[in-house]
Amino acid sequence: MARSVFSPSFWRSPLRGPWLTSVLGVVLLGGITVLFVTGLLSYASYNPDLARVNDKTPDKGLLGFYLFSWPTDPHWLYRLTQGVHVTLGITLIPVLLAKLWSVVPKLFTLPPARSLAHALERISLLLLVGGALFEFVTGILNVQLDYVFPGSFYPLHFYGAWVFFAAFVAHAVLKTPLALRNLRQLREERTELVSPDPAEPTVSRRGALWFVGSGSLLLFLTTVGQNFDGVLRRTALFAPHGGGDPGSGPGGFQINKTAAYAGIDPVETDEEAWRLVVVGREGRTVRLSRADLLQLPLHSSALPIACVEGWSTSDQWWRGVRLRDLAALVGYEGDPPDVFVESLQRHGAFRRAALRANQVADPRSLLALSVNGEDLTPDHGHPARIIVPAAPGVLNTKWVARLTFGDL
Repeated sequence: MARSVFSPSFWRSPLRGPWLTSVLGVVLLGGITVLFVTGLLSYASYNPDLARVNDKTPDKGLLGFYLFSWPTDPHWLYRLTQGVHVTLGITLIPVLLAKLWSVVPKLFTLPPARSLAHALERISLLLLVGGALFEFVTGILNVQLDYVFPGSFYPLHFYGAWVFFAAFVAHAVLKTPLALRNLRQLREERTELVSPDPAEPTVSRRGALWFVGSGSLLLFLTTVGQNFDGVLRRTALFAPHGGGDPGSGPGGFQINKTAAYAGIDPVETDEEAWRLVVVGREGRTVRLSRADLLQLPLHSSALPIACVEGWSTSDQWWRGVRLRDLAALVGYEGDPPDVFVESLQRHGAFRRAALRANQVADPRSLLALSVNGEDLTPDHGHPARIIVPAAPGVLNTKWVARLTFGDL
């Protein structure tokens, strides 16, 4: 007689039980907490309450309570937090799948609700499972540059994270004491996770944990290299900015968006045609060619590029005009204000971006004209691009056409 999925005897694996579920749950408790915190930091790094073009999550209301002016020190801050967020998220995939497998009988337990408390637990479990799958799937697709969402990734991932984490916290409050007790016990309790008719074991529970851990280690080793240059980057086989060769020479480091992809017309960036428009106090405006910019005091900064998809470069040697010096040209001789940056790129997200006053004031923040001793290449933002310490890569606008200084 065929067994129904709603029958406890349908689930016959002898590996399932409170001990295995508890071990996996404790790992996820720490890992997902780090993911949530680094995710909030990633969102805050965009300074989303500065300007609407930076905020891709409208109507966030109280969910924006943690926002603050994103710092510029240390200059590798975003490289670290987003690298941890993406690398850890991918590394936890086998643990999450094993955890879901270990508790799948509970999703088919009848009756659906034995009491109000049981009904609330089942609802939180469904939100937890659904939220986990949604967050991990959308995050992985974004890292792989497969934008197949029914809307923008940013609000979907942001609001999904809050729903998931609320269910996660509720579940952790209910289950963490039980999980710790299960880990301390020598003999396992009989629960609905333990099959009443187990099959013959083919691997021990510790062996299953070794299998899950090996899967996580493999994903870690084939992902973490995207945070570095050289040989290590070529080990990032599962990252779109991993195994590919970015070329050689001063411009031989990773990019996310080429000039061709952004629709940049070479005619517009020609030395004779391109002019930077700088607008400041009381509408004061100056127009500068590249030759004009090269006549201004030039400064150098060693800064990385770090992207929301988790990849980053080592420090590159940028040279150009300080943003605060450009602010001074249009009437802001003292403390510079915020700046609104516009690119020659006409379509796509972050063709415009806003930077806070503390970012403009940092002496390492440049309108870069060259990198590693040579002029910027078209793909790296020629004729001029923004480079700011600790900022997400998309805020380091390329192909800059206009800077408007003032309170935003």
